[in-house]
Amino acid sequence: MFDPPVEAWYVWLGVGIVSVAATGLALSFPTAPAPSATPVADGIDSVASSPHDARTTVKVPAAKFRLQPKSLALRSDGGTAHAQLAFGPVTPVGDGKLRRVLDGERPRDVFSNQSAFETAIGTAQNRTGSWQEAPDRLTVARVSWGDVDATLVG
Repeated sequence: MFDPPVEAWYVWLGVGIVSVAATGLALSFPTAPAPSATPVADGIDSVASSPHDARTTVKVPAAKFRLQPKSLALRSDGGTAHAQLAFGPVTPVGDGKLRRVLDGERPRDVFSNQSAFETAIGTAQNRTGSWQEAPDRLTVARVSWGDVDATLVG
């Protein structure tokens, strides 16, 4: 009795606006879950905690990643996930001499002395981590030369 008539234009306008808003809300939800950073961090920590030289590869379930000496972040269409590394700092490796060591060469065959190896590790750890395309797998290696120990990740 006190309801507006269904033929009124403002009823149809209101229904249209609500429908568009509901559709927009439904389309804004992610289509996939956020990647899990914990298994990647656990893989890195398993090598970093080893008392001996060790090596492994860890699958990266994300499109982008950011590695810092004490943390890891993964990003995909579903969102972003973060994890702290329990056994750090680790050394993020790009290209160059540390990459050769990560790929299996001995540090003494790549660097002129232990001091140069230690300097390269310090320089890599002090770089600001940035988002980059994630590889299918990360290589993690714990290497040592004399008193210099490092966990290389790249």
